[in-house]
Amino acid sequence: MEGFLQKCSAAIKGSSEGSSGIHVVLGNEACDLDSMVSSLSFAYFLSKTSGSSGKTVVPVLNIPRAEFPLRSDNVFLLKESGVPPEALVFRDEVDLAGLHRAKRLTLTLVDHNMLPSADIDLEEAVVEVIDHHHLERTPSTSCSVTVETVGSCATLVTEHIHHKAPEVLDRQVAQLLYGAIVLDCVNMAPEAGKVTPKDSQLACLLESRFPDLPPRGALFQSLQSAKFDISGLSTEQILLKDMKAVSGGDLRLAVSAVYMTLDGFLQRRSLKRELCDFPV
Repeated sequence: MEGFLQKCSAAIKGSSEGSSGIHVVLGNEACDLDSMVSSLSFAYFLSKTSGSSGKTVVPVLNIPRAEFPLRSDNVFLLKESGVPPEALVFRDEVDLAGLHRAKRLTLTLVDHNMLPSADIDLEEAVVEVIDHHHLERTPSTSCSVTVETVGSCATLVTEHIHHKAPEVLDRQVAQLLYGAIVLDCVNMAPEAGKVTPKDSQLACLLESRFPDLPPRGALFQSLQSAKFDISGLSTEQILLKDMKAVSGGDLRLAVSAVYMTLDGFLQRRSLKRELCDFPV
């Protein structure tokens, strides 16, 4: 996959000068583990099959690159799977609107089935959707839609690749998909209310095809721990990691979940200055 991602990055860097089409596989704005893995894996599948229609296929993570360290479980799984983060393409590195105006953009949405209002002008470019949330979009003959309320979008991507081109499902892609399914489905525990029979079926498929995948329980615990790991983050990054903001009139209020003790947070060096400088 590293070679594929490097070609994607090069294609985006030269996209302003070229005339060829770009097929972007775009995850949702949360860019959680499921969204990232679904985007990477499905784009890799399209690049290996005729589904790309000759266009350059590029997975795009729907956040600025500067925010990626906040997705610590994403960072962890990429490292464990041997995927270099520097090879990824982020939303602030590609001009989707410009590509669309030039009639060079094709979009596949994964882990969401509606574009946000800020991207609504790109709707004409959407040709396919794979999602596990409630269907919001209006059916159209110009867009293939796969929406099923399973525990993880990665389950649907795994199923699609297995049925269409099982040879694309190599060990590296399998580990990415397996990690997303296990985390989203809370270690496949029925009592958590997330896992469905299809999630279990596809997780077992990956385990049977790749018996050297990390043990399910150990992988879940590692991802769960990584998700809340804030070591190495600045105060600003800690506050941004899980922040909700509301505004009204002249007031803008931010509420952050901080994954450390209050005493530990208050003892951070230069905390008062960093709080005053925090961009709310």
